[in-house]
Amino acid sequence: MARLRPDQPFIHPDCQITGSSFGAFVEIGAGTRVTNSVFGDYSYCDRTCDIANARIGKFANIASFTRIGATDHPIEKASLHHFHYRSADYWDDAEDDADWFALRAGRLAHIGHDTWIGHAAIIKPEVTIGHGAVVASGAIVTKDVPPYTIVGGVTAHPIRRRFPEQVAERMMALAWWDWDNARLRAALPDFRALPAEAFLEKYED
Repeated sequence: MARLRPDQPFIHPDCQITGSSFGAFVEIGAGTRVTNSVFGDYSYCDRTCDIANARIGKFANIASFTRIGATDHPIEKASLHHFHYRSADYWDDAEDDADWFALRAGRLAHIGHDTWIGHAAIIKPEVTIGHGAVVASGAIVTKDVPPYTIVGGVTAHPIRRRFPEQVAERMMALAWWDWDNARLRAALPDFRALPAEAFLEKYED
């Protein structure tokens, strides 16, 4: 029997999940924290990830110790410390700063379909990772990444394209990530055996 299911995510032990939703065949690795995020079908993250305020497409591959939507401190104010927005933790007569938390929650990171986020990468808020893109291990991504582009470094910069631009455009037009489970299963031998262009030639209408 297949380990992953369409009707409920496979959530490993010691995870903290709040305000989030998951598509079909999703897996969340042990010790991961997910807050205010949406995972598309077939996406997964490995162990000990920290994902907040993110919209993750289908078939995303997120390696261990990745952080997506890494939150900021208010560097323009008199103090960086969270006593002035997590104030109820320090004083019985003070409330948390709801406006600050609403601002954080609205600064969404977007991860495209069929992406690969390498081990210990950091994706900052309001960054979009395009469909088919690859983020190298340890990269810190502060700017949008175009579709089918490989980036790496601190801060991340383009290394090369995963596919030539025309092939990338054809792959996005094919949008195989929207196929149903039965069609994916039928095409499984070709996913395994065919290079991208040969796959396109076979399945483009």
